[in-house]
Amino acid sequence: MKNKGLWIVLGLVVLVSLIFGSSYNRLVSLSEGIDGQWAQVENVLQRRYDLIPNLVRTVKGYMKHEMELLTEVTRLRSQWGAARSPQAKLQAAQSLEAALSRLLLVVERYPNLKANQNFLKLQDELSGTENRIAVERRRYNDTVRRYNILVRRFPSNLAARLFGFEKSDAYFQMEEAASQPPKVEF
Repeated sequence: MKNKGLWIVLGLVVLVSLIFGSSYNRLVSLSEGIDGQWAQVENVLQRRYDLIPNLVRTVKGYMKHEMELLTEVTRLRSQWGAARSPQAKLQAAQSLEAALSRLLLVVERYPNLKANQNFLKLQDELSGTENRIAVERRRYNDTVRRYNILVRRFPSNLAARLFGFEKSDAYFQMEEAASQPPKVEF
């Protein structure tokens, strides 16, 4: 009888160890997945960052009096380049997105510019990059969501507490201003 009780206790210890070990490994994987997805978001944001000087140079020749907007786009691009934390990069990327959308609206005033092959190619590149950014944002947010679910769901929440895993608040969210339609003034 004593041996049977010992085997039951030993079996429970092994079962609890397997549950905690499995939960810990999934938490580590998803935590690293968040970092990996963030790196991919940065990758496509960097692509946009690299395209902007070419777009600005092309547009400058046509829009001498729109320098304020071009200066703002350049300034915001520099802010993104200087940002070090994911939160700072998120903020800079969102501000840059708003300025780029205003820039592309201003371009509507210049029919010759819209027909310029260099501009059209850059605009297509930028449009494709914006689509990539949207996809990577979604993937990143999905990874954060899955991680947060695991941190909060039983029994992995016990392992999360034990090993110091905390809920992440690092979702890539839209700025409130981006939900408003842009104003176009002629």
